[in-house]
Amino acid sequence: MDIFKKLKPFYWPYRSYFFWSVFSLLFVTGITVVYPMVLQITIDDVVMEERYNLIPYICIVFVILMLFKGVATYFHQYLGEYFGIKSVYVLRDELYKKLQRLPFKYYDNAKTGDIMSRLTADVEGFRFFLAMGFSELIRITLLIVISLSVMFYYSVPLALVTMAAMPFLGFVVYQFDRRVHPAFRKIRKSFGKLNTRVQENISGMNTVKSLSREDFEVGRFLDRSEHYRSNYITTSNIWARYFPLMEFIGNVCVVALLAYGGYLVVDGSLQLGELVAFFSLVWYILGPLMNLGFVINLFSQSKASGERLLEILEANEDIQEKEDAIVQDRLSGHVTFDQVTLTYTEDDDSALKDISFDAPPGTTIGLIGATGSGKTSITQLITRFYEPEKGRVLVDGRPVADYGLKTLRKNIGFVLQESFLFSTTIKENIAYGNPDATLEDVKAAAKRAQAHDFIMAMPEGYDTLLGERGMGLSGGQKQRIAIARAILIDPAILVLDDATSAVDMETEFQIQKALKEVMKGRTTFIIAHRISSLKHADEILVLEEGSIVERGLHDELLKNGGPYQRIYDIQYQDKEKILDSSNIS
Repeated sequence: MDIFKKLKPFYWPYRSYFFWSVFSLLFVTGITVVYPMVLQITIDDVVMEERYNLIPYICIVFVILMLFKGVATYFHQYLGEYFGIKSVYVLRDELYKKLQRLPFKYYDNAKTGDIMSRLTADVEGFRFFLAMGFSELIRITLLIVISLSVMFYYSVPLALVTMAAMPFLGFVVYQFDRRVHPAFRKIRKSFGKLNTRVQENISGMNTVKSLSREDFEVGRFLDRSEHYRSNYITTSNIWARYFPLMEFIGNVCVVALLAYGGYLVVDGSLQLGELVAFFSLVWYILGPLMNLGFVINLFSQSKASGERLLEILEANEDIQEKEDAIVQDRLSGHVTFDQVTLTYTEDDDSALKDISFDAPPGTTIGLIGATGSGKTSITQLITRFYEPEKGRVLVDGRPVADYGLKTLRKNIGFVLQESFLFSTTIKENIAYGNPDATLEDVKAAAKRAQAHDFIMAMPEGYDTLLGERGMGLSGGQKQRIAIARAILIDPAILVLDDATSAVDMETEFQIQKALKEVMKGRTTFIIAHRISSLKHADEILVLEEGSIVERGLHDELLKNGGPYQRIYDIQYQDKEKILDSSNIS
């Protein structure tokens, strides 16, 4: 029950609905056990005694009992479901909030499909047990206790004979629980992996089709599906082995009841109506005991689901905000790195090694180097997506950890290499970081990003609804909308992570010209593979394997004859060869 204790804060505040549901269940169970007693009276006091004048009264009592049971059943089921729905509503909200707070390090290893599975199937599995499992367990307990009490009232010897099989049935149920819980945990894991495979395939459908890898993807999906099927069959096999055994023990108990009960009726120690009532009551015990397998099934599924939900809820939030964190609207944007080292995981090499530089307000810093050299890592430390292993990252002379996360990140305009757009209008995408912006503000930002003209050419302009991930726009158009989004928040620090990589040379020139005005008074970091994008920077940092190997102005670096000049020669000599070949032709 440790899982349920840890998740108690989510369902315990709504316990009143649960208790009222259980209170209604008391009426349902009590009336259910009265049925065999009515049957016993009908046989012994009416039929055997030929007192047929009592039949109308018995019928009226029976109808009244059924009406009461129907009303009680309604409240029991409605309040139980309400309890489960209300509890997981809060749980799902907290899970989603937790996912917003978790650091980038968590998402480096997480699978989208698996997270989606936890927020849907696992939450629903836990809800189902809250709504049905707890109350079903109470119903089973009440039925067994009340039925046994009535059976002992009718005949102590016959009740003891009936109970003789109960320990064996209980042992089988215990063994069933031991084996079925690990099996259901495997099912949940394989279902999460299956979801991940589907999500990745749909997201990468353009790549799959362009490379004609449909058959390969079908094969990978079938592997995951086979794993899921195999785990489910294993669980079904456990159920198939234990349920007939439970039923066999129950039937042995019934045979013993009929044999010994028949003897007592013949002997005169037991009335016929009491034996018939006994026969009904024994199924009120055996049925719930065998149904206990179903409850254990639910319990095992909910435990497996709860464990997966707790893995999210208890995930470590590495990036914590101080209680006295600085909260202010505007920062100056003075960025300093003081001997900073960053390692993403313990077993990996350092992504950054002893990085130091100073970027006063209004400075433009260019970052260039091969893929994996640490360019993006520098900007992710400024926004505090990760914490440095050694050294300090300062903004306006204070460690970034001193600022509230919203204060820090609201002052940083970030344009990622892969622009993500939401399935909403172009206006709402641009205004995502500043939802209070007017349409005129949005248009002004779009014009600076050279996006206004192509937006106005669309049928509904800024109200055009985009498809998933900006489907329907070219890479360059998506990039310019992302740039407009960053401009609109009026950041003190502007980060352009290869922001013009998806545009042609002419559009890049137009954007650079527009950004030149936007970058005035802002500290700007330009990550680029094209030297043309950063040659006007106030300082260019050349990185190799996490270290700064060169720094300086464009002209100075060309004179050094180092890595920067080699990059320049590769890019511009190729252009000269192309121009020469075109002139010859």
